[in-house]
Amino acid sequence: MGLEFDFGAEQPKLVMLLLGVVAFLAVVGVMLLLLDRAPMRSRSRLHAAILLAPALTLLTIGLVVPAVRTTLLSFMSGDSKTFVGLDNYVWMFSQPEALLTLRNTLLWVVLVPLLVTGIGLVYAVLVDRSRFEALAKSLVFMPMAISFVGAGIIWKFVYAYRPEDADQIGLLNQIVVWLGGEPRQWLQEPPLNNLFLIFVLVWIQAGFATVVLSAAIKGIPAEIVEAARLDGAGALQMFFRVTLPSIRPAVIVVLVTQAIGTLKLFDIVRTMTNGNFDTSVIAVDMYNNAFRFGETGKGAALAVFLFVLVAPIVWYQTRLRRRVQ
Repeated sequence: MGLEFDFGAEQPKLVMLLLGVVAFLAVVGVMLLLLDRAPMRSRSRLHAAILLAPALTLLTIGLVVPAVRTTLLSFMSGDSKTFVGLDNYVWMFSQPEALLTLRNTLLWVVLVPLLVTGIGLVYAVLVDRSRFEALAKSLVFMPMAISFVGAGIIWKFVYAYRPEDADQIGLLNQIVVWLGGEPRQWLQEPPLNNLFLIFVLVWIQAGFATVVLSAAIKGIPAEIVEAARLDGAGALQMFFRVTLPSIRPAVIVVLVTQAIGTLKLFDIVRTMTNGNFDTSVIAVDMYNNAFRFGETGKGAALAVFLFVLVAPIVWYQTRLRRRVQ
């Protein structure tokens, strides 16, 4: 049997694609024509207006409108038909399951930035100017090439559980068995399961912190280092009085970046536990309420609250970058 293609069914899609391409080219042509014929005095302002118009339009359609709609939905019931006021926000801060989600998110936001920055900083200092520096950095940076979903699947196999009388396929339980212990269901035992999930994100992001902080360490003026050594500063004194103060802006950048990424975390928890066994975080709970449980209002309220948490950190990061520049 040969393969048969229904070109008739695909024809409307091709026509729409061609019309879209023609429309895009027409818009670009009109923009270039207006820019070319604009008076020299007003050309700079016209340039800015015409070139920014498409981006601002797409930004409004893709970001502003959904943000306003989500905010309105957060005051509605699950079916988006009844106005319920602040009931969804009251639920968020009063019901045990919602409070558990907020507690888990707080745990992630506190531990992940600190662990990632701490491990990256120690690793960067240890391998700085060593013989195998390039290899060491490559090894720690390698997990960043893996997607969060891929990393979640990998570590789900590492934590996999089989009964004691069966062959273990999970590396962690196999090590426990070799040491004479009993296999455990690591991802189903709160609150330790949250720590095992946090370790996955730390494993991925430690390479990022290492590279950023290592570059900052290499940027420390040699005169400062030599002066400290001539004054008799030891290794610990060099670290706490020279290295750490000199790379403070880079450390803050890593902490802030990790805090933002952790607040929006979804993939690892969704892949490994789907928020079950007391492991849910705000993004996972938002998705489940909005798209699985039919509670659109609660999902929207969680989304708005997540935005409120992320916005000040993004503002601080932007301000910090302006200072550095």
